[in-house]
Amino acid sequence: MDFAAWQSRFDTDPSAPAAIFRERCAALPTAQQAAIWATPPDSSAWTAAAAAIDDTALPLRGVPFAIKDLFHLAGQPTRSGGILRPRRPKADGTLVARLRALGAIPVGKTHLHEFAYGLTGENQHYGQVEHPHFPGHDAGGSSSGSAAAVAAGLVPFALGTDTGGSLRVPAAFCGLYSWRETPHHAFIADAFPLAPSFDTAGWLTRSATDLRTLHTALRGTFPTSAQTPRGAWVPPSVFGVTPRDYYAAALDETAARFTSETLAADDLLCRTFKGTNAAYSILQSTEAYAVHQDDLDRHRDDYGEAVWGRIDRGRRWTAAQVDDAQVKAMRVRLAFARTFEDYDFLILPVSTQPSPPTGALDQSLRDALLDFTTPVSLAGLPALTVPVPLPNGFSLGVHIVFPSRHSAALDWVLSRCESC
Repeated sequence: MDFAAWQSRFDTDPSAPAAIFRERCAALPTAQQAAIWATPPDSSAWTAAAAAIDDTALPLRGVPFAIKDLFHLAGQPTRSGGILRPRRPKADGTLVARLRALGAIPVGKTHLHEFAYGLTGENQHYGQVEHPHFPGHDAGGSSSGSAAAVAAGLVPFALGTDTGGSLRVPAAFCGLYSWRETPHHAFIADAFPLAPSFDTAGWLTRSATDLRTLHTALRGTFPTSAQTPRGAWVPPSVFGVTPRDYYAAALDETAARFTSETLAADDLLCRTFKGTNAAYSILQSTEAYAVHQDDLDRHRDDYGEAVWGRIDRGRRWTAAQVDDAQVKAMRVRLAFARTFEDYDFLILPVSTQPSPPTGALDQSLRDALLDFTTPVSLAGLPALTVPVPLPNGFSLGVHIVFPSRHSAALDWVLSRCESC
């Protein structure tokens, strides 16, 4: 069901969407219900929220949504995927409050990779979020619960965050669209942080039309341009990756919907991509350690081993390593800025292979994903994830990167998505 279908049910009978939601949740295996939901969906809260909607002109009236458990929801604990003392907010966070004011109904909070520091649906405290259509395969992370809730049709959209790929990867694995905002935006400012210089808010939907509706409701009318935007495809070969032939063909065909131009490995921008993962990891973990330094040693047993290690390394980098990483980030930002003088958008891979079996996303695959996503993270740019469906029902993904969140090219790109 898309936004329009949920709204139609709501307008006919405000209690009907809650019944549909409960039925769909109950159809999931019990273990997956527990892995997806950080707070059990509350029918009474849904009823109260629905009763408060008295303006039929609200653009998102009656549309249910799920909330990654980094954002605050009044009266619900914010655990951030961990088991340390939860935050207990008395008020909604900025983004949740904005959506509620537009008529959307928050139905529950979703689990994530612990403290958002991972690209899988694994969480040793709360369980493994699986691909809802392919049990035994990973949903991707860290916005795993949100992605699974949307892909399973429980809600038409969900909130997530993206620091190094936490929206883009689960969107690619689960066949969804996602929008990644920019760092320091008001929508992310009051969420629990991973690495504040890189953290962004965003959302996941099943269609480009729903993403456009949500984006317009939150941001207003899209800027447009009289000229057709110019874009370029940055193929996996630029990153030294050679996908299987049919995966490469699917990615190329998707990119060709938007542009016929391709950047080569010796292009100025592409030359800067080497080493972005390493630089990003230094800067991200340094900031993550600053967030967790008061708890990391005192509560070591309350952290998952892998996440503890990723945070712990943040205190071990030398000043020279941090300086070099900052210089690398500056070079990447400058290279993107120079490239955007010629192009209105760029298309990069997110994943060149589909969702792996649970537990199979090892360090080498994690590094391969980060090679694709961290250039955009270092540059702090907004990005639209577009799914690349495969004949067997799995999916890959690309992200379309814009020079700013106000880019007029976004309207044209979404129109192309909607027409295909």
